[in-house]
Amino acid sequence: MASTNNLIIVESPAKVKTIKKFLGKQYTVDATMGHLIDMPKSSLGVDVKHDYEPKYITIRGKGELLAKLKKEAKKADRIYLATDPDREGEAISWHLKNELEKDEKNREKITRITFNEITKNAVKNALKSPRDIDMDLVDAQQARRVIDRLVGYTISPLLWKKIRKGLSAGRVQSVALRMICDREAQIAAFVPEEYWSLDAILLHGKKKLTAAFYGGEKKQALSSEAEVDAILQKIGNADFVVSDIRKSERRKKAPLPFTTSTMQQEAAKSLGFATSKTMKLAQTLYEDGYITYLRTDSTRIADEADSAARSFIAAQFGENYVNGGSGAQPKAQAEVKIQDAHEAIRPTSLELSPEEAKSKLPRDESRLYQLIYKRFLASRMSAALYSTESVKLRAGEYIFTLNGSKLSFDGFLSVYMTEEDKAEKDVSLPELTVGEELSLGSFDKEQHFTQPPAHYTEASLVKALEEDGIGRPSTYAPTIGTLLARRYIAKEKKNIFVTELGLAVDDMMQKNFPTIIDTAFTANMESLLDSVASGDTKWKTIVENFYPDLEEAVTKAQAEVEKITIRDEETDVLCDKCGRHMVIKYGPHGKFLACPGFPECRNTKPYVEYAGFTCPDCGAECVKRRSKKGRIFYSCSRYPECEYMTWSKPKEAVVGEKKDGDIFVAPSTDTNAEPVMPE
Repeated sequence: MASTNNLIIVESPAKVKTIKKFLGKQYTVDATMGHLIDMPKSSLGVDVKHDYEPKYITIRGKGELLAKLKKEAKKADRIYLATDPDREGEAISWHLKNELEKDEKNREKITRITFNEITKNAVKNALKSPRDIDMDLVDAQQARRVIDRLVGYTISPLLWKKIRKGLSAGRVQSVALRMICDREAQIAAFVPEEYWSLDAILLHGKKKLTAAFYGGEKKQALSSEAEVDAILQKIGNADFVVSDIRKSERRKKAPLPFTTSTMQQEAAKSLGFATSKTMKLAQTLYEDGYITYLRTDSTRIADEADSAARSFIAAQFGENYVNGGSGAQPKAQAEVKIQDAHEAIRPTSLELSPEEAKSKLPRDESRLYQLIYKRFLASRMSAALYSTESVKLRAGEYIFTLNGSKLSFDGFLSVYMTEEDKAEKDVSLPELTVGEELSLGSFDKEQHFTQPPAHYTEASLVKALEEDGIGRPSTYAPTIGTLLARRYIAKEKKNIFVTELGLAVDDMMQKNFPTIIDTAFTANMESLLDSVASGDTKWKTIVENFYPDLEEAVTKAQAEVEKITIRDEETDVLCDKCGRHMVIKYGPHGKFLACPGFPECRNTKPYVEYAGFTCPDCGAECVKRRSKKGRIFYSCSRYPECEYMTWSKPKEAVVGEKKDGDIFVAPSTDTNAEPVMPE
């Protein structure tokens, strides 16, 4: 029987709204709005001389909220701390418990509950199974927070002093930057190697077949045109005879349901979402009760959800579409230690179809929900089956091959296809028999060169971080966001490039803090943090083994590292006051143009780029601008004379004389107004 006055405390107001729908009047629901207690921003906040004890204070601006929660706690008969089911959530509950227990009357009232999804059943089941604060999880969070604070607050001031103000270093951030710089170095050092391909265009009736050169009895690489020509000479007028036909079936397994990283990767590939955008949308979907918890590296699915999905698939598609046909789950990461082992990301109910979601949710939320929904459904479905055929043809002493593949059973592909799946087309071969001769139409020889490694994209960087054990589901998006905000990296289309500033910071980190940016060291640190979470390691043991070496390295760098000057990027724009080429600077609101003659010349101009198309109203060039919230919009360069503005490029836009990305210089007038797009 529920108490007459119960207080449930969650993290966000959105959760409050959702949970209130499920519970009666005897429940009050309120939110902490994230962390209430943290280490001070103005100081290190860790007593390195006294057992690395962290100093905690009420976060500035959160005093009134904390006082309000304490007031509500006084009136409550029972207090449920229902923050997120992970390390950060556990720490928030612990800090809040400590604050509420300053009133001794609250001590017997407080309990901890968690739920992986915000649904009626999940919330009510959680209320039936309260528990104590998991101090192992809290200590894991404390260890991570303290180590990150020690790294950031000892190295960042050095970067300010030796390179430029406003820079930062971080345990995960600096390793990610190192990986990007390594990739850039690999690309720069890459020497392309020549290779050739040789195809025979064969005729079977009116059908043309393209057979690829294989070699002799073993596969042979072709490294030069001379090698190809020598082969063609040997083949001469030899007949192309079918020597072997092999038919088989290929299975393409259903994908596992989304983890945080795979969701970020797939959303980037198929929807073009930045990792930060994906996490923001997923957070909203979770808080509104549409999907399960979004920060997870587990592919496990609750038995109830698994059973419901299989019944749904059987009803909608047929029993042969159900994975395994017997209810067996796809093998998840059984042998891998999963941190914060929640379920995989899935819809809380299959009743809200992607089609219905389009009318119920904002566009981007709907698109991400559709991706999650279809991926989960696909994970419970049968493998796709392909009928494959491999044909060998002999021409003299050489072998050419024909390969065919045709989808024979779509399985999970009926609901979910990646970009790679979509690119895979059926290739049908005619009926051939061993000994059959095919007439030669022509040869097609082509020169190729090996390609350098691809630049990282957000998706591939997240994948690489996960594979190397760097960071955790909650850190991928903020890490990339920090690198972009610090101007260490830049994005061009989807590709990530390191900036001169990023190279300078990485170089300093390599020379002075090689351990901090070592991937193996950072991955091992993540394992140690996991061992704290499982109760196998004391958190202060990790810190006391880590900090002395860091302190020594910082002291040495402060004495030995010379100041580094980063040249500003010069533009073709001339300063209209002194004639110098203006340079690109970075301020709180992004790029701007400044005269390099500062402080003698203090001239600045807004940094605005051409959009690459002309204004449909007056024919002048259009430019790209940013709204107050950072969203790009397009306007006429003649504003305010022409007030044309749009959020997206017109489909039938006329290409302008200026290229997309060229710098636009506004006319120098006292009345030059900046257009502001309504939010």
